[in-house]
Amino acid sequence: MTSAAPVVLVFLDPAFQNGRVADASKPQLMATDQGATRGDGVFESMLAVGGAVRKLQAHLDRLVSSAQALDLDIPGEDLWRRSIETGVAEHRSQHPAPSPADDELVVKLVVTRGVEGAGSPTCWVQVSPVGAVGRRQRETGIDVILLDRGHDSGVAERAPWLLMGAKTLSYAVNMAALRYAHKQGADDVIFTSSDGRVLEGPTSTVLLAHVEKSDDGAGGVRTTRRLVTPRLDSGILPGTSQGALFAAAKTAGWELGYGPLEPQDLLEADAVWLISSIRLLAPVNHIDGKEIGTPAIQKQLTAELSELFAGIQ
Repeated sequence: MTSAAPVVLVFLDPAFQNGRVADASKPQLMATDQGATRGDGVFESMLAVGGAVRKLQAHLDRLVSSAQALDLDIPGEDLWRRSIETGVAEHRSQHPAPSPADDELVVKLVVTRGVEGAGSPTCWVQVSPVGAVGRRQRETGIDVILLDRGHDSGVAERAPWLLMGAKTLSYAVNMAALRYAHKQGADDVIFTSSDGRVLEGPTSTVLLAHVEKSDDGAGGVRTTRRLVTPRLDSGILPGTSQGALFAAAKTAGWELGYGPLEPQDLLEADAVWLISSIRLLAPVNHIDGKEIGTPAIQKQLTAELSELFAGIQ
């Protein structure tokens, strides 16, 4: 039997300025907490490298946005920052990484509506090591399948109570989709809408790239690289990683675009990735068994974008 990964918990508690460290090996959540009974809450997952949390402000901003969508009152940013610092420092002290290359941690922020009848949320920071599977998929790439999400691309605007743009704790459908993919021999999923639009992965944002060569008018060749992601108004979660990478890619001379995208666009792309804060940039090798792009071009673009992404803080 393998031992569980070491976890550090820090609860946001008004009586503790820097958060209250709790024993992760003992029960900490009430059985009547609505996060457990109803999946009623929001969360964020971030990557800490060498003790520094990446894109912290973007994740805090999205946590606030998700909480507002659920009418949740949450602690202020300063308490979150101090509690995150406590959790990361505690984990690195108790469980030092074997090497600098392994010094990566998952930092998860969780807010539930709290114990039924209490009227106040339950909030904590969870810090744990990055899993080996996610690290491996950055290098080897992934095979995905397309799955119908069961709604059209206009549902977010038409039915805001479905919380399509919020990062909620209600992840049962996303996890079921991943289990289904694994049973089909795939690693991951790209959701599509009932009207044929590409949406997102269960835990990631979809990116694709096109490389075009043309005459530069001076006897040379001009190379245009374009990075595209699905439209944000199609009922997907705004990706903090996608947003940060787009900003870096624009500075590096890439053209940028937002769908709408259809499955055929993925099949015709020079490269496709699923991007997320923890796994980072995972190249898509096959979609529904069909090879994507050209391996040499995909490898080159992945290396270039990964270098840009590595410089984001």
